[in-house]
Amino acid sequence: MIEQRRRFQGGRHPVWMEEAFVCMIDQRALPHEEILLRLGSYPETTAAIRDMAVRGAGSIGVAAGFAMAQAALNAPASGFLEEMERAAAHIRLARPTAKNLFYAVDRVLAAVKETSSPEQARQRARMEAQAVAEDDARMTQEIAKAGLPLIPAGEAVLTHCNAGWLAYPGWGTALAPIYLAHEQGIRVFVYATETRPRSQGAKLTTWELAQAGIPHALLADTAVGFTMRKGEIGMVIVGADRIAANGDTANKIGTYSLSILAESHGIPFYVAAPSPTFDAECPSGDQIPIEERDEREVLEATGRSAAGVVESVRVATPGIRARNPAFDVTPAKWITGFITECGIVEPQPQAIAQFLDKRRHALLR
Repeated sequence: MIEQRRRFQGGRHPVWMEEAFVCMIDQRALPHEEILLRLGSYPETTAAIRDMAVRGAGSIGVAAGFAMAQAALNAPASGFLEEMERAAAHIRLARPTAKNLFYAVDRVLAAVKETSSPEQARQRARMEAQAVAEDDARMTQEIAKAGLPLIPAGEAVLTHCNAGWLAYPGWGTALAPIYLAHEQGIRVFVYATETRPRSQGAKLTTWELAQAGIPHALLADTAVGFTMRKGEIGMVIVGADRIAANGDTANKIGTYSLSILAESHGIPFYVAAPSPTFDAECPSGDQIPIEERDEREVLEATGRSAAGVVESVRVATPGIRARNPAFDVTPAKWITGFITECGIVEPQPQAIAQFLDKRRHALLR
């Protein structure tokens, strides 16, 4: 694995492919350092997904698709399909909650199986992985348009974790309508929650918003209720990692609590997500697998010291244990609507099924 420092300006694609290398912004280093990773094999790319060098549902999916392309490039002609199945199984284990990962792996694998030779399969895998990335970027543009009319005039928008272009290539999901509003000269102010324990809001969302010049402030996770009660938040927009057939939604830990606060204060609570994030085979949120991560993420904090050194320090009592669920599930009843590439979808099973059916027919044409 090769690392090199580089400035990223104007880019909205955190993961891409150059020849046989998967390249990505190392999101673990932001906002203190901007590092580019160049990964030469699918096990390396899978490790980067697992270790959260790349994170966010869409970016995980794009990285997984490119990992499948790497597997195809390196698989021997003898036993080619068997090797692709092994690679797919390996990549699927990287992050269990994000539906986009499984969508991308299955899409590239299906494309490979339609070919008649390993050489043709290698070309097709690369093309299909790139198509996943380009389709995702187009869908976020449509999400931006669908969500734009919802932006409240004169009131702040609250977002949780990071659902901008670092998390979903193109315009992002939750931040997509905000980016479009800012581009069109519409005044918008954003509260970004810090999102403990990994602080994706503090480290990534504020980095994105600062680069774009969008007015914003960082808000402690525990200060949301206070701020809502004062009438300072007009809308909540979050992303999603998996949406069940009934509308229950898995997103970064803390989203469930925000939905309850929004409901009790009468504040619209929207989930921005394209069709690959919906899981028609998952009946409800009870069946969504919830990833539990290393307890050190809770027991320690990482930042830049006064001496300019990025380091981790322990913030908890020595010797204690911690639990670290990475996601929680928000019930559909507390979601106002889904902002999708096809417009606003109601959070109920029939509307979701009709939306997904519409998307399937569009892809078949």
